[in-house]
Amino acid sequence: MNNDPYMKSGILGAGLGLVFGLILGGATGALTGSWSGVIVTSLIGGMAGAATGALTGMLAVRTAGVTGGVSVGAYTGMAFGAFLGLILGILIPESFRLSVLSLDVLILNVIMQGRFEAAILVSFLLSCLATAVGAWVGGRNLQTRDTGMLK
Repeated sequence: MNNDPYMKSGILGAGLGLVFGLILGGATGALTGSWSGVIVTSLIGGMAGAATGALTGMLAVRTAGVTGGVSVGAYTGMAFGAFLGLILGILIPESFRLSVLSLDVLILNVIMQGRFEAAILVSFLLSCLATAVGAWVGGRNLQTRDTGMLK
């Protein structure tokens, strides 16, 4: 159990996802122009990032293994993050979306105009997060080949 690559990659992915989620959430919340918006979206981003990162880390082990490397991990994270983000974006409560629209900030009005726009935003942000986590985990798990045998 101590040498389980899924557990190690899941824990690393959760930590990375938490950090990246806090950053992306805070940056998105800065669009509101208020500290409460930054704090709320940072917390939401951190929670979603930790869950996404853990799942991405374990999925990157499954797809990239020890030979796939950074690219396979990044593409795995990109696809998984977009898919998960689309599902989570569709599930955004209407009350939250309407409270964002009540701030009457032009960019937020465009982003949160409908369910589709909100889902695409969450899908994009989680795709960015999971791409970084997948690349990191894929690179960490990569084992070098013995090139002496190829000569």
